[in-house]
Amino acid sequence: MKFEISEAAAHKAKIPHEVFLTNLIGNHILWFVASLGVARSFWQPVALVPVVSLMTLFYTLWRARRSCQVDEWYVMCHWQLAAARSRIFLGMIMFALLVCFAGWIGYTYFGMMEVAVYAVVGGGSILPVMVTVLILIIMESDALHQTD
Repeated sequence: MKFEISEAAAHKAKIPHEVFLTNLIGNHILWFVASLGVARSFWQPVALVPVVSLMTLFYTLWRARRSCQVDEWYVMCHWQLAAARSRIFLGMIMFALLVCFAGWIGYTYFGMMEVAVYAVVGGGSILPVMVTVLILIIMESDALHQTD
């Protein structure tokens, strides 16, 4: 089924996907990798990654809630789609933090070896987050392409 969507509405519908993709690609991949190069000398650039990410994700959730009242249906649907994917990403971040906390508990209180904790944290939290980022990039790129 085809709908007649104005050029202005199509342009506005791209914004949530561009915001989310900027967070995933620009912040979580490009900025994070670039900041790792100076992490031993300066920790602040690495610390900006979660701060910027959380601000972007919460902005997307706030704007999606607001779009129900102020935007036309097509734009509102795209904000809701980006918000749903933001919730998925927030859930993965919370899961990763939980696994990291469990690794810290295991090391501190149960005497787990440091290398075992690194394996648990890497395989149980970092790898699933990286796969989720890749999948969300593909899905958001497709949604951005379909707004035309």
